[in-house]
Amino acid sequence: ASGVSNRPFTMSNSTPATDNEKKKSKGNRLPCSPSRVLHIRQIPSGVTGAEVVSLGLPFGKVTNLLMLRGKAVYWLQAFLEMASLDAAVSMVNYYSPATPHLHNQPVYIQYSNYKELRTDNQHNQARPQAALQGVNAVQHGSVGTTSALAADGGVLPSHGSVLRIVVENVFYPITLDILYQIFSKFGFVLKIVMFHKNNQYQALLQYADATNAYYAKMSLDGHSIYTGCCTLHIDFSKLTNLTVKYNNDKSRDFTRVDLPFGDGQRTMETSLSTPFASQNTIFPSYTGPPGFAPAVGFPQGAVTTSAAPGHMTIPGVPGNSVLLVSNLNPEAITPYGLFILFGVYGDVHRVKIMFKKRGIALVQMADATQAQLAINYLNGQRLYGRVMHATLSKYQTIQLPREGQEDKGLTKDYSNSPLHRFKNPCSKNFQNIFPPSATLHLSNIPPSVTVDDLKNLFTSKGSTVKGFKFFQKDCKMALIQLGSVEEAVHALIELHNHDFGENQHLRVSFSKSTI
Repeated sequence: ASGVSNRPFTMSNSTPATDNEKKKSKGNRLPCSPSRVLHIRQIPSGVTGAEVVSLGLPFGKVTNLLMLRGKAVYWLQAFLEMASLDAAVSMVNYYSPATPHLHNQPVYIQYSNYKELRTDNQHNQARPQAALQGVNAVQHGSVGTTSALAADGGVLPSHGSVLRIVVENVFYPITLDILYQIFSKFGFVLKIVMFHKNNQYQALLQYADATNAYYAKMSLDGHSIYTGCCTLHIDFSKLTNLTVKYNNDKSRDFTRVDLPFGDGQRTMETSLSTPFASQNTIFPSYTGPPGFAPAVGFPQGAVTTSAAPGHMTIPGVPGNSVLLVSNLNPEAITPYGLFILFGVYGDVHRVKIMFKKRGIALVQMADATQAQLAINYLNGQRLYGRVMHATLSKYQTIQLPREGQEDKGLTKDYSNSPLHRFKNPCSKNFQNIFPPSATLHLSNIPPSVTVDDLKNLFTSKGSTVKGFKFFQKDCKMALIQLGSVEEAVHALIELHNHDFGENQHLRVSFSKSTI
């Protein structure tokens, strides 16, 4: 925690911080209007700048950081500036009901009165600024600031994205699904392979990128899944990529729903009937933004206490393909909209919006792997002004309404829809699954459709077009960049399968590229 200042700081209006700003951060503070600058208080004194920055990374790029000593010597406070207002709003909305923890202590996040953070004249901010540069270097692939994170007591990951996990003192069963549930909180898990070696329970786990692997290792290494047992020892594997031939209870490729179970292997319908200990675990039921979670200490458990004393259950049922989707906007959501959005990550068979609670829906995917993919990418995504939550449901299937039963079109069967993206096991769609992004990939564009035609089409649906380009080698495909990720989600729902006439339908998906 060294390298933090207790001197006045300046913002975009060059106004020094006063005691009023500090007083407002406590007690009955009047809420500020949304700002890119966020005030984080009650930070334990041992927390580094990199750890503070990690709170913001799941929501977007962090552009500035200022750390200050609080009135009490054992507390710090910080100001974190996000690259966009959308990112800051998403961060506050997420952490308001789900208080984040640093070093096992709750920290509190709120909007600052300031709209921009300036730290250029703060001599005591060298280490926090180095941490910010280092984390951004990891996040964006830069090698020009490799010493920055080290200056804040961290190590910039120069390794790959594969972790080797050894579980010691295995007193309770550890399944692939349990590992997935724990490690997916730090990023998109691509593959897991489990095995026994040297009388030890071991696993290899591959993330989508090295940043996720780094934060998972830093946060989980040395911790126990259950109190006093099932201790995780994690290091980086020399392997750069895992090869998975079968999807079963010993190996899983979450990007390939077409892999066989394998001869003589058990299927993914893993039983969770085994009673677990009633002690607390360190991992919460964390429902964060798609693909990410902050590298923080978790005070509660992902395995939660059930109604029966002495037993613990993992939320949802591994092998289940029905999702519970909540916090939806009842004025805007439709079964078709959920079908199109969740259909980006698997083939949706049925959708049911609850008759009496229109903000809750069930979505039935083709199988459990597709259901997990959808959770990974869509849980925490903003949709029609609300942060959507997606988790496994207790239901095994969605029942269609009986004849004469009032439903108002809220339950739909899409089992035989021609819009399924993954019907063909050899489809390239399996290799082009990406998280929601502001840039959309357009395909199947007729030769007669111009740039202006497409821009006007997206603008007519309320989108702000920031950029556009056709592919040089194939003018049937293009990239279009919209004003925000939420805009792109809305546009995909509205315009995927848009009819240009003469049986020409636009195909829309999320892109990993930017313009």
